[in-house]
Amino acid sequence: MLRMASLFVFMTMFLSACSEQAGPVVTDSESVEIPVDENIIFITNARVIDGNGNVIERGSVLMEGGLISAVGENVVAPLNARVIDAAGKTVMPGFIEGHRHIIQGNPEEWMANRAAENMQEFLNAGFTTVLSAIDAPQILELRRMISDGEMTGPRILSGAFVPINVLPPGEPTTDPARTDVSRPPNRPTEAAGKIPDQVIIDTVQAAADAGYDFTKTVVTVTPGGPEVDSLTLMVNETHKHGLKAIVHAVGKWDVLEVIKAGPDHLVHTPHIGQLTLAEAKTIADTGIPMVSSLGTLGIFFDENNDPVFRDGQPYSWNTLSSAGQGPVNARLLWNAGITYGFGTDTSFHPTETLKHELNALSLTFSEQDIIEIMTEHTARAVFLEDEIGTLEAGKAADLVILDGNPLENIYDLLNVELVVKGGKVVVNKM
Repeated sequence: MLRMASLFVFMTMFLSACSEQAGPVVTDSESVEIPVDENIIFITNARVIDGNGNVIERGSVLMEGGLISAVGENVVAPLNARVIDAAGKTVMPGFIEGHRHIIQGNPEEWMANRAAENMQEFLNAGFTTVLSAIDAPQILELRRMISDGEMTGPRILSGAFVPINVLPPGEPTTDPARTDVSRPPNRPTEAAGKIPDQVIIDTVQAAADAGYDFTKTVVTVTPGGPEVDSLTLMVNETHKHGLKAIVHAVGKWDVLEVIKAGPDHLVHTPHIGQLTLAEAKTIADTGIPMVSSLGTLGIFFDENNDPVFRDGQPYSWNTLSSAGQGPVNARLLWNAGITYGFGTDTSFHPTETLKHELNALSLTFSEQDIIEIMTEHTARAVFLEDEIGTLEAGKAADLVILDGNPLENIYDLLNVELVVKGGKVVVNKM
């Protein structure tokens, strides 16, 4: 009994001391309010399309410190997480725009007056990463501002142009695609002039010194011309600096030649000339990814419902064949196993260009195909497959919540209600 009494006294004194140091003891009738940590976001009650081909009809996504930490059916949220009930809506990876020209008009005026609004438009449309396939040098400052948190916007990848040949000037036009020298009967009949090797080497060096992410060139192969040799030099020099080399080639003849140089990315689906099955396999077997930009040669409509080209001028009807040829070649390349990403190559509002590209993709691809194109495939095409494109632990916390199910209606991709980029909610319409 004495030992029990002594133990009782000791426990009483211990609890009293703890109470004095830690504050009042919480009873069953009281609760502790735990502050929400905005760096921890838990989305629950969602249809999760993870980008790897899996769909979880009632799933959750946990994001911590800018990264995804868990995805699944039985994910448990920390008590201090910000909880977002998706109410059965669709969660999928943030959209990636694989070919865009961002800066319009006077670059300084655009940066001062339009940049912030335009970057928010991309986010509102669901795009958390955008590849700028050549813009004014101010694109580097825009990229820095977004990276440093001075402006809210998508992740920017930027490229520098490297010329590899000299072609005769084409017809004056508001858009070179109207009178594309890759399109018969405009194709060159003589060898193009050669850019000196040292100029190519110095241009790539300057791009690396400026901090660009990649180099880009435009190729129309000429009879006996320097294109493949000069492109090979550009690619090799680009790789020496740890950068990627991307190539614009739109005629099937051009693509079949430029792949010999081993570039990292083809910025267009060939839309001039019908690929054979063997040619499609030859291109796909290189492992070089390609982005779509199928809608760029299609018909847009102005406020009067008049057909217009992507430059806003009356439609160029001699390019209409490309609007059909591109999707056909895209399907042949897809069947051959190419990595095929999403890109638009237009300057219209991001939501409008998304819709326009979906129109073109839908000609030859299913909803399931398009989701695959817009997620894991585009991430690989822009060289960020280890960071974005799928919802899985360790990747960047980039995702969208959509009202609807794009696996049933692909245009539900337009119904963006919430966007998370890098673990931060940047759009919230819920």
